[in-house]
Parts: sequence; C-alpha cells; structure tokens
Amino acid sequence: MECKFVPSVCSYCGTGCGVIFQVLDGKLVGTLPMKTHPVNEGKLCIKGWNLHEYVNSFLRLKYPLVKTFGRFIKVRWDEALQITADRFKEIIETHGPDSVGVLVSAKITNEENYLAQKFTRAVIGTNNVDHCARL
Repeated sequence: MECKFVPSVCSYCGTGCGVIFQVLDGKLVGTLPMKTHPVNEGKLCIKGWNLHEYVNSFLRLKYPLVKTFGRFIKVRWDEALQITADRFKEIIETHGPDSVGVLVSAKITNEENYLAQKFTRAVIGTNNVDHCARL
C-alpha cells in the first residue's frame, strides 16, 4: 500500500486555496487544507473539503461525446475538436461573430479563464464572454 500527500490548488473557484491531496495506491481518496498556504491558512470551504469526490465522480465526463440522431456517441478528441471548429465557422459565417457566446467556469484556473476570454475575443471576434460565478 502506497500513500502520498500531494500539494495542489483547489479548482472550485478562483480564490486559489492550497490543498493537500491524499493519494492511496494511485487513487485520490481525500483532501486536506494546506496550513502553510498564504491564501487559506489551513481553512477550506465545504466544496474544497470534497474536491476529491468531484475528481472521482462516476458522473464526470472522461471522453468527448457528439450528439448524432438524438444520441450521444463517444468520439476521439481530434474528431470532437474538428466538429466544434467546423460548427463555429458555420455559425459565424451565417450569423456573424456576435451570434456566439462563451460561458467559462469557476472550476478552471484563472489562467484558463483568461485563455478562454482571449480565444473568444481574438479568434471568434466577439466580446460575448461571461463567467458562471457572476450569474
């Protein structure tokens, strides 16, 4: 039996609380607050305490799905990305870039949220970007 304690950052919101993951035989089994972290100083909200449950959830998507004839079908990542890019191009050509909006998540890092808004503005060509924490 191998037990590890892995320092990380909570991914539930943009606060950036320090956590320590308990890993037993390669499986994430618990989350603890990092007492020496300057952001949370050994404290965690209820979401942070249960972060390991989110990571291990059987409901979590592990591969891309494409809806075809009313059913979701498992596809390769490169295929899913190509379908998404083609659909974005089609919508933008038909209805213009402001017909697209991007909603980003509190479950990704601030850096990933920054990249999403940069993609929305620079690639798609719209300012229609929002964050779920503001809703």
